Amino acid sequence: MVDVEFRVVSDRREGLLLTLGQAVIAHGFTLLRQRMAGGEDGIVLTMLVRGPQRNLATLEECVATHPLVTNFEATRPGNETPDDRPHPHAIQAPRCTGTSPCDSHRIEALVPQLTRDYPNLFVPLLALERDLPDSQREQALRHLGERIGAWVQARDFAAVGALSLCDAIRRVALPAMRQIVQAQLQGEALHVSDSPFCHRGEQGACCHFLRGMLGGLLGGAHESQSLRVVETRCRNDGADICAFEFQA
Repeated sequence: MVDVEFRVVSDRREGLLLTLGQAVIAHGFTLLRQRMAGGEDGIVLTMLVRGPQRNLATLEECVATHPLVTNFEATRPGNETPDDRPHPHAIQAPRCTGTSPCDSHRIEALVPQLTRDYPNLFVPLLALERDLPDSQREQALRHLGERIGAWVQARDFAAVGALSLCDAIRRVALPAMRQIVQAQLQGEALHVSDSPFCHRGEQGACCHFLRGMLGGLLGGAHESQSLRVVETRCRNDGADICAFEFQA
């Protein structure tokens, strides 16, 4: 295994980390840490990645020739690292195996790492989604979304107090979701146009993390034990948007 630091310059911030992070994962690498800042030449994204030596050349070519990238450099921060020596800043996606429910302790272990990097959530979440067995994916991602949603509500919206469901959706759920995706209200439904969880090559609604996050946000703001968040439309099934409706 090798550790490599990529320094990327781009004219665009939007979608840069998510797109390149997906390329890193697709080549069998793990994103250990990232930093994004403005520079004289544009947006500078630095990523420390770890993965197999045999895939490094193709990953470097993929990143260097990406349409969003105007300048690319790769450096080796140290010697090759053995598999059993984890990096202290690595985002370790919990792996759930077998047929039993996903171990909540493993999900909890990922929460502080997601809150540290918030709102840049999707690279480790997509890695987790890829690793989870089909039978456990929905439960694990929904539970993780609930934890992050409750954390965001407590951090950013605790001062608003208890709200009616309509007000909680408008004053808490909508602005919170806009921190991570493109969201808008259509009547009493929340629409998301760019969910990164779609198009896995499987049928069925798949935005389990977003559904859980909405539940966590509204659970603290609306304080209803019977609240249900339902994904009624999903781009993964061919819809033009992902739609979430709320049942109290």
